[in-house]
Amino acid sequence: MKIAVVILNWNGTKLLGQFLPSVVKYSPEADIYVADNASTDDSVAFVKANFPTVKIVINESNFGFAQGYNEALKHIDAEIYALVNSDIEVTENWLKPIIATFE
Repeated sequence: MKIAVVILNWNGTKLLGQFLPSVVKYSPEADIYVADNASTDDSVAFVKANFPTVKIVINESNFGFAQGYNEALKHIDAEIYALVNSDIEVTENWLKPIIATFE
């Protein structure tokens, strides 16, 4: 089962630096994406430099929350999408109940 963890970002370098490490560490079953909502800070460069396994989808504009995710998801192929905020910390095995539910 193909899972994508998708984090919508807008000018969130600080939040990505604080919370993305737990998502990367505790999501081995998933492809992780940062969907950037036309940030004007260095978030995209920060992710590329510090998290090479994280894929980046760049929205052409800041579409806001719902449309930002909808635009990004058009470019992500998965059976399950876990949409998470950029300010959450996940723990070990957090995806297992989600996967079990879908199976």
